[in-house]
Amino acid sequence: MNTEITPFIPPREPIKKEKCAAVTGHRNLKYGVNKEKLTNTLENLIKSGINTFLIGMARGFDTYCFYVLYDLKKRYDIKIIACVPCADQAAKFNETDKELYRHFLSVADDKVLISELYSSACMHKRNRFMVDNCKVLIAYLRENKGGTYSTVNYAKEKNVGIIYV
Repeated sequence: MNTEITPFIPPREPIKKEKCAAVTGHRNLKYGVNKEKLTNTLENLIKSGINTFLIGMARGFDTYCFYVLYDLKKRYDIKIIACVPCADQAAKFNETDKELYRHFLSVADDKVLISELYSSACMHKRNRFMVDNCKVLIAYLRENKGGTYSTVNYAKEKNVGIIYV
């Protein structure tokens, strides 16, 4: 029996790729993130016409970017779209992270659900969706392995601009 159901639920409004950026990065931020550089990068993208940001809703870099973008929303007319790989993405998060996840989902301007159920491919599909719908990828890449590495390589194949932070 095939237990994977993929009810792809798209955003309410079409994504304008030329005005969209996505973020990808490791869950473990052991190398540190330069908040000033990240904020300046995001703000410069906004000033250049990017007004929509796709976020994969994972812990780590995604969460960090959501914080920064949510703060930038106070000054700029931007949209944050939560790209959820599966409906139970936060099932194994600790209670604090679950609460933060629920809060971010509630304040996101829109949500995309890639798959109803977890599968070994849902994260990969989410990452490809984000790359396929963005002009530029903001990447926190410190190790040449894992989902972030794969996403950056896919962006290179698709000729999507990449900004490393």
